[in-house]
Amino acid sequence: MNIEQVRTLGALKQAGYQCKSIKDELRDNLIKNIKEGITSFTGIHGYEHTVIPELERAILSKHNINLLGLRGQAKTRLARLMIGLLDEYIPVIEGSEINDDPLQPISRYATELIKEKGDDTPISWLHRDERFAEKLATPDVTVADIIGDVDPIKAANLKLSYADDRVIHYGMIPRANRCIFVINELPDLQARIQVALFNILQEGDIQIRGFKLRLPLDMQFLFTANPEDYTNRGSIVTPLKDRIGSQILTHYPDTIEIAKTITEQEAKLDARQSELVYVPELAKELLEQISFEARESEYVDVKSGVSARMSITAFENLLSTAERRALLSDDKMTSVRLSDFIGVIPAITGKVELVYEGEQEGADFVANSLIEEAIKTLFPKYFPKIEKLQKQDEETPYDDLVSWFFHQKEGFELLDDLRDKEYKAVLDAVSPLDDLVGEYQPNLEKADSYFVKEFILWALVEYKQLSKYRFTEGLQFKDPYGSFISGL
Repeated sequence: MNIEQVRTLGALKQAGYQCKSIKDELRDNLIKNIKEGITSFTGIHGYEHTVIPELERAILSKHNINLLGLRGQAKTRLARLMIGLLDEYIPVIEGSEINDDPLQPISRYATELIKEKGDDTPISWLHRDERFAEKLATPDVTVADIIGDVDPIKAANLKLSYADDRVIHYGMIPRANRCIFVINELPDLQARIQVALFNILQEGDIQIRGFKLRLPLDMQFLFTANPEDYTNRGSIVTPLKDRIGSQILTHYPDTIEIAKTITEQEAKLDARQSELVYVPELAKELLEQISFEARESEYVDVKSGVSARMSITAFENLLSTAERRALLSDDKMTSVRLSDFIGVIPAITGKVELVYEGEQEGADFVANSLIEEAIKTLFPKYFPKIEKLQKQDEETPYDDLVSWFFHQKEGFELLDDLRDKEYKAVLDAVSPLDDLVGEYQPNLEKADSYFVKEFILWALVEYKQLSKYRFTEGLQFKDPYGSFISGL
């Protein structure tokens, strides 16, 4: 249909237009995508076998939907991607406040206009990008905001009585007729406001200041909710839950690989930053492992969750830390170092909700401990695990390295702002590190090897084989007992 040529009701009828509800639009276009093997929810990772099939079943069932999950689980992103399942354009009565269908008008304005002009009634076309409305549930939301209210100014200007329904000013929901309407954080919506949604969802009528209007609104409702809200701030009233067809549980990424994909997709990086800083694969894994550790940590409130945004902002901070170091030292190219992870601490402390024990320890302590636990968790994936209980004379692959540090009476310093060339020279001086990397990671890229060397040092600290001290300009690694022996 050439929408440029279809500008009146008569032309629309001649073109063979047929009315279709928004839920039928979503259903028909989803069926088409499934048959043609087209992905309807692009950019969503980790939900291929869990959330997306449930969401598609709800659309096929023509249900209103509640997405229930912790923060940072792509609930709003899923809702916005549903726009892609709408028809590209739909016709509306020109000038209608509530997007009246020309063949099935529901407002007084539209019915009177058609009665007056007939087939000459002007129509306009609404693009699918304009058919999405979103409201964040906050305590100050009123019935007037979302349903409507009597407008005294309109009554005065039109010289109408308050008994005339033309004095009504429609709220967000009627104005979103034939659209997808999303209410985020539904439990935060006051109970009396939730009650106002009952009739709209089920019976299709709205009540405004004594007016009971039969407006069979054609809408796809999506709600998002956080389980934490049910106990902390509010709840979804039972009759409203009963009117929502499908409740779908979202979740965090199950694997490091999925988490890495999400972070790299969502991180907002400057092109010059990406060219200047190289990020080893192990650094990316370690960054994601921090979030996994946080979701299991005794210091972090599990009910609150740890948003995927933590990894995204931490990744941006990590690259900025390396970039700043390179700019200060005038390096043309640099690689992320493990010591750069000190730069991700502000991203962690701002994204995790701590329990009482975590508050007692302090946010910085918790952030550092999450990094340390992530190193300890990943280490056995790349190198032989160090057992907690070792026999006294039992040899380990790390004996030469520990011995090397034992003979460094003044310790081994790794400064934060070393130029790239100097940084590599310092690590190259520790010959046992080359032996370990060569034996257990022989296929490692050269660009990744220095990060892995530093990773070994940090891991041995976590396994009590070495000691690490933080000072203003960098780190010092020592044999854990060397200081006692030298002091004798």
